Amino acid sequence: MDLSFGIFVVPFIALTLIITLFIHFLKKVADKRNYKYFIVSTAIVAFVLNFGWEVVQGPLYENFEYDFEHVSFCALASIADMLMVLVLLFLFGLIYNNVYWIKRLKFTRTLTLILTGFLGAILAELWHTWRGDWSYADTMPMLPLVEVGISPVLQFSVLPLIIFVISRRALKL
Repeated sequence: MDLSFGIFVVPFIALTLIITLFIHFLKKVADKRNYKYFIVSTAIVAFVLNFGWEVVQGPLYENFEYDFEHVSFCALASIADMLMVLVLLFLFGLIYNNVYWIKRLKFTRTLTLILTGFLGAILAELWHTWRGDWSYADTMPMLPLVEVGISPVLQFSVLPLIIFVISRRALKL
């Protein structure tokens, strides 16, 4: 696990997109306080659940140990994961023309969210492993054909849906 400039490029772009879309939707919602509470709640839930996942899957990565350095890397990865969850929330908000789209989770929306997370995770894992940002231990189950770890792909296929189901309870609509 190496912290290089390149590892921060995608989170920087995501943060810029999040700030822009946060402001965009802030101008559109009637209850700005509820909107801010909803976004902060979503971010906190996303960080906590992703941090737990990152720490638990840690041993599936090469040379992982439960020490300050590796757990700190998990926290940093969880911040990036949280940013990507917010990107999903806002981009789907643009697509559905409603930042509160998760209040009406239909089968097609759920499937689209899961597939987007699945494909996004595959692309991210291919990029990060190609760059050498991290590598898998022999214990990591691999997804055939693309040869990326199943655990991080499941993480971004399943956790955004769970996060949105939990965080939508913060909405008072």
